[in-house]
Amino acid sequence: MAEQSADINGVRICYETIGDPCGQPLLLVMGLGGPMIWWDDDLCGLLADRGFHVIRFDNRDCGRSQAMSGRVSLIGSFLWQPPPYSLDDMADDAAGLLDHLGIEAAHVTGVSLGGMIAQTLAIRHPARVRSLVSVMSTTGDKLVGWPHPRVLSSLLGKPPKGRDAYVEAVLSTFRLIGSPGFTFDEDRMRTRAARTFDRGINRAGTMRQLVAITSAANRTSQLRRLRIPALVIHGKADPLVHVSGGKATARAIPGAELILVPGMGHDLPRAVWPTLVDGIDRTAQRVSSHT
Repeated sequence: MAEQSADINGVRICYETIGDPCGQPLLLVMGLGGPMIWWDDDLCGLLADRGFHVIRFDNRDCGRSQAMSGRVSLIGSFLWQPPPYSLDDMADDAAGLLDHLGIEAAHVTGVSLGGMIAQTLAIRHPARVRSLVSVMSTTGDKLVGWPHPRVLSSLLGKPPKGRDAYVEAVLSTFRLIGSPGFTFDEDRMRTRAARTFDRGINRAGTMRQLVAITSAANRTSQLRRLRIPALVIHGKADPLVHVSGGKATARAIPGAELILVPGMGHDLPRAVWPTLVDGIDRTAQRVSSHT
């Protein structure tokens, strides 16, 4: 299905669905500054082949979804400056999208910031989440899931100007945060970066999303109250969200399965897709045993 837009809680959200509408709904939530196309088309196809009705969308302040407003700073967020919006708001966007599509409950998978949104969705709207898969994410506890300082300073550097410079900057970033144990697919990343630029870049929006992360409370105690099948996947070599974040997430959610992938950084190389697809499918199949 072609990209569509919907007014969700007063925010225009761009989304797309893939696969049989009669399949099990699977909501995919992407990470910081990442549009829905970062859920690779082929990966979505593999999930659709497993019987899922895949839903992917641009978070607010990203891609073709609505750009928000408000000047922010990381320092201000640590000094309790109120953010323009919160992870709660972003989770409510996801719930609103399910409402728009007429879906009572979905399996939900989130990556990085998307994992935080997926966790928050399960906390705020437990009846809407059938199963939860949190990938390379964390709990909001500032003592876990920390970024390596060198990586963070690189990501907050001067923004590139123009399409070619943006593509090269993305390649540089993912060489830094990507998976050292797997082959770096430069052609795939170059194509994805170009498509991302063409769909629209919102640097200020990425900063507002980052402030939503840094302003969020620790979710650990709330995650302990979840009663849904859950899977946590994290790379052992993740320099952006330390593996301790994934371990803490799995400890917090009762009965959660934990998969730690050697050589995996803060990306989803094609070689990891079978682990992800099998894990999403296996976790979804656990739903019947929890009802």
